[in-house]
Amino acid sequence: DLFASVEPILPVLREDDVAVWVLGSGPYPPGAVALQELLDEASEELEPEDVWQPQDMNDTCLYIFTSGTTGLPKAARVSHLKSIMCLSFYELVGASGRDVVYLALPLYHMAGSLLGIAGCIGIGERGRAPPGEPRDVLRRGRTAHPPCPFPDPPFFAGATCVLKEKFSASQFWEDCRAEGVTGGESEARRSLRGTHPPNPIPFSVSRQRPGEREHGLRLAVGSGLRPDVWRRFLQRFGAVRV
Repeated sequence: DLFASVEPILPVLREDDVAVWVLGSGPYPPGAVALQELLDEASEELEPEDVWQPQDMNDTCLYIFTSGTTGLPKAARVSHLKSIMCLSFYELVGASGRDVVYLALPLYHMAGSLLGIAGCIGIGERGRAPPGEPRDVLRRGRTAHPPCPFPDPPFFAGATCVLKEKFSASQFWEDCRAEGVTGGESEARRSLRGTHPPNPIPFSVSRQRPGEREHGLRLAVGSGLRPDVWRRFLQRFGAVRV
């Protein structure tokens, strides 16, 4: 959808040896690589381990978008090691495989894709299951027991992640009740308290909504809040561990 914004500067990008990848059917002018065509042609068979296994865990695994906190917007390098470490994020803060995590952050951001999605995948027991023994797969409170066909395989129990396309303070608690949400990320709290742009009104004087304390949210993770703001947050929304 944003290719039209890049197309006028394609010649300059080509001179600087910058590759432009576009997800879509095309056609696209020279200098732009249509990813959809490559995906359609790719085999579904997993390549040999020596092809995809990194030689060095500090090598680049992926690039994420940054809005430019320390400069212009840019692609930030994320190593294989950091990506794997993100698997333990929610478990480190006390989440379990029975939690349902609410995520409204954009998935092109590290907090959304790696800490959010990968963090939910990494929740739960990690170990080895003997052949044929069931492994729990928890989704929305239901437990399935698929057989384990491979000898001595590693596994993650995982947890449910509820994705919200755009955060809405007016719908948040309703979403939590409908989806059985028990955990969430900090940007939701910033918006709920009413200080997230474009609404500068403190949550203590913003309009209260019915059912703000009728929820199962027990855990919130992120950058945190000032002690005075957090105390008022707890008074209004109930006991939530941060």
